[in-house]
Amino acid sequence: MQASLDGRLPILRLAALTVVAIFLHGYHLGVEDGEIYVPAAKKALNPALYPYATEFFLSHGHLSLFSPLLAWTARLTHLSMDWAILAWFVVTLFAMLLACWTLAAACFKSQRARWCAVLVATTVLAMPASNTGLLLMDTYLTARSFSTPLTLFALAFLLERKYLRAGIAVLLTAAIHPQMVVYLLFLAAMLALAERHRQIRAPQPVLAAAAGFIPSGFHLAPATGAYRECFYARDYYFLYNWAWYHWLGLLAPLAILAWFWKGKLRGTRPAFALLSFILLPFGLLSIAVGLLFSSSPQFDMLARLQPMRTFHLITIVFTLLLGGVIGEYAAKGRAWVVAALVLPLAGGMFFSARQNFPHSTQIEVPSSTSSNPWVNALLWVRVHTPQNAVFALDARYLDDPETDVHGFRAIAERSSLADYVKDGGVVSLFPNLADEWKQMSTATFHLNHFQAQDFRHLQTQYPAVTWTIVHGPAPQSLNCPYQQRGYAVCQLEKIPVAAAGQPVTSQNEPAQAAAFGILAWLGQNGVDKKVPCSISRSV
Repeated sequence: MQASLDGRLPILRLAALTVVAIFLHGYHLGVEDGEIYVPAAKKALNPALYPYATEFFLSHGHLSLFSPLLAWTARLTHLSMDWAILAWFVVTLFAMLLACWTLAAACFKSQRARWCAVLVATTVLAMPASNTGLLLMDTYLTARSFSTPLTLFALAFLLERKYLRAGIAVLLTAAIHPQMVVYLLFLAAMLALAERHRQIRAPQPVLAAAAGFIPSGFHLAPATGAYRECFYARDYYFLYNWAWYHWLGLLAPLAILAWFWKGKLRGTRPAFALLSFILLPFGLLSIAVGLLFSSSPQFDMLARLQPMRTFHLITIVFTLLLGGVIGEYAAKGRAWVVAALVLPLAGGMFFSARQNFPHSTQIEVPSSTSSNPWVNALLWVRVHTPQNAVFALDARYLDDPETDVHGFRAIAERSSLADYVKDGGVVSLFPNLADEWKQMSTATFHLNHFQAQDFRHLQTQYPAVTWTIVHGPAPQSLNCPYQQRGYAVCQLEKIPVAAAGQPVTSQNEPAQAAAFGILAWLGQNGVDKKVPCSISRSV
């Protein structure tokens, strides 16, 4: 026991656990929200990249130090951006496990309980936090890769009353992810109120300073027009769309945390009961606000704050506390209990990782080729097309199972028209982009089935488009220098304006108009019914 109380950090063991976590959960460049964060970082390193439609990833990039940090790292180390991203992924994953250990050490006395807490957390790092649209820790690098461990460090420092360190962690979180720091500040306020009877005051100027990072534009107004279609497609914004098992993921942890608070459990420190207690109003108030925002379209602009994201932090802390309690009670004198708990969880998480990325390797290290046919085509594009090339892709290309949700911009390093899925996540937070997003995604709807005249019609709308990628046979009459494993990369020739100034007619245009007419009808009727569409999570 003495070794567990001397304050030393088990750096080597946590480093070894980091390696295990990478093999267990995997690593993937530019998937999901990486399609938003990675292009911003690459453009910060090389401003010549992405000359077109940058607003769909720089809207986030301008609010964070994530991109400058990665660009600075690549310049300083002379690594390619892909390798710099992988290096930071490893560092942030280690930081996450170190933060878990720090918080577990603040809550548990025995080394046994601390290690069980960290092992359980490591095993389920890629688990979703209920229906919040977030994993506990992403298997790709985003701003959350930094903000999550920083949040846990800040919380541990607050519990230990190390307010200067906590303030630094809060400010760093705000600089990296302004949205996630709002939830941290909310929890810090709860902690300050809980300790008021002890006459302990948190340094409010330091903590409140980060509130200036909250973006403006949040007001009482319903979503309208193209933004309304995008906004209501995200079912997780509205609690009445959550299934019973999503509600179970909210309420069951809170019920167990209430027991932790009242139970006076053996082997715990005062911070354990205090943390269990403050998470209760933290979660319940979040649910109340979520229900309020779901009650009327007038709250649409406020619903973008996504109050249910507080359960990302609640789920992480709950996992640590539950793992520590199991270690303290069930594993005392029975080390096999930890293995019996962790190994089946690890097997399930590894199976889930392979199911989520069936066409990709478990750890995608930077390379000039890929086993994934979609990624392989994008790597070819990166090398064989001009940096100023602008691509048109099927608006829903990320829904194609073979892509394994690898984003075009992040891998190919080329500009493209907005897609319906991931760029729609950006639009849900930045409504001013909605009309442009709608027009671009409509123009490329069903692009994989375009014929030559459809591409000519597309170019009359977007003359900057010079290349396309088609999943399927190469369109006739197009120059397609890459045709491998079901994907064709084709160059579009510059076309003259149609005779007499008339636009070229597309054979697919009636089908596109009918399809989006249906979408518009669903959108108009969704103000009251709010029927959600299947779509990717937001950033």
